[in-house]
Parts: sequence; C-alpha cells; structure tokens
Amino acid sequence: WCGCRAARKDLFVNRRALVIILVGLALLAAVGVALIPRGEHQEPPAAAAKVETPPAPAAVKPTPKAEAPAPPPRSARREPELKPEPTPAPAPARVEAPADAGILHIESDVPGALVFIDRQYVGVTPVTAPNVNPGTHRLNVSVEGYDPVADTIEVAPGPRDVMVRLKEVRLDLTLDVVHKHRVGSCQGRLIATPQGLRYETTNKSDAFSSALLDLETWQIDYLEKILRVTLRNGKRYDFTDPAGNADRLFVFHRDVEKARERLKKGDPPARD
Repeated sequence: WCGCRAARKDLFVNRRALVIILVGLALLAAVGVALIPRGEHQEPPAAAAKVETPPAPAAVKPTPKAEAPAPPPRSARREPELKPEPTPAPAPARVEAPADAGILHIESDVPGALVFIDRQYVGVTPVTAPNVNPGTHRLNVSVEGYDPVADTIEVAPGPRDVMVRLKEVRLDLTLDVVHKHRVGSCQGRLIATPQGLRYETTNKSDAFSSALLDLETWQIDYLEKILRVTLRNGKRYDFTDPAGNADRLFVFHRDVEKARERLKKGDPPARD
C-alpha cells in the first residue's frame, strides 16, 4: 500500500509538473501572440509589372504636293476671242455755207462766255457761227461775274470777226426827273454813261455834266422819293420822279452805282 501511495504521489507530481508546463507554454504563446504587430493583411508583393515600351509612332507619310494639271493639248486649248476694233465713225460731212451767207467768228475778253444769236444757242467763246443769214441779228453774250452784253449786229455775206468785251463798263440810261429848288422847280432828264452823268434841262443854270467818279454824293432816299446828287463844286441836286415813282429812281441809282464800283476797280469804260 505504501508502494501504491508512493506511486500515486509521483503520478500526481508528474501531472502537476505537466500542468505547469502546459500553462507556461500557454502563457508564452499568449505573450507571443500579443507581441505580433496588428495590421492589415498584406498580400505578398506581386512581381514587378513588366514595363512595356510603347510602340514607336507610325511614320507619317508627307502629303504629296498637288501637281498642276498638265496643259491640255494645243488642239483643245481655248484661244482668246479677238474682238474686232470698232470702226471709227466717219467724219461728219462738212456743210458748205451758201455763198451769200455770213460766217461769224466770235471771241470775248473772258473765255467761255455763252453766245446766242437771235435767242438761239451757238456755243461758248471762242466759237464760229456759220451760215448766218445776211441782215440784222441780235447778239447776246454772257458769263458769270460780268454784266451780259446785248448788241445788234449787221451780218453781210462772208466771214467776220466779232470781239465782245465783257470787262468793259457799259452804261446807257435815261431818266426823266424834276429838280426841286428852294423856290420852285425845273424839269429835265438825267443821262448816265460810262463817261459820266449829265443833267439836261431848259434851265441852263441848272444843267451839269460830271464824271461818275467825281460825284461827291450819290444817294437814294426811297421813303422821301429823292435821288440826291452833290457835285465837286458843292452844288446839290434833289431829283424826284415826275409821277412820284420811287422805283424808277431806285433802279437808276442802283445801275449807276454798279458802274461806279467797277470803274473804281479799274475796269475800262466801254467805247462810245
């Protein structure tokens, strides 16, 4: 019995030693597990991907240059149309003037003046008017900036040169007037030409003649219907219209004043 007891005692001791060993192993395992770092499960690194070299770009073929089309055969080539040159118009037949007709060669001291014969347009100066019937005709010449010239001309068979002087001062006016005196009055007429102003009357002491530029006073009072003239010698004249018409006095004064202004500028007076 003692032997059995001793055997049991050894068995118990061995079991106890085994338990202690197992507990120690368990503790070591727990400690080992605790010491392992926690982290996501990492897959083993895959083998490095094979880097493929990109294929070389395909060679770009150069665009072929457009070649000019070959010229068509000479037989197919379109020849330019040749337009015939216009035939020059035949020169107008020269009209021969009758043997008894007049031919006027008209000129003016201001070129480019308009010419009319008997109100029919002829042209601008210098101009030739052929085939003018012999006899009396009315010639009118005008240009801007100058007084028109109207003249009566006699045309004879054959050529004739006519010179129109637009620059000359032309004036030929007559006006019936009454001269008022301090006491009474006298009647007469005023005559104006480029050469001067004349007063003709039966009262010889009142008559006078003066150059246009020698007039000291040359005025018109339209409301009073008086044309006032003062000569260089100081004598004064107050003229009125016999019918009391101020318009005739005004027109006479205006035209004479226009001639005076042109003479002051140096335009020559027309010849008598």
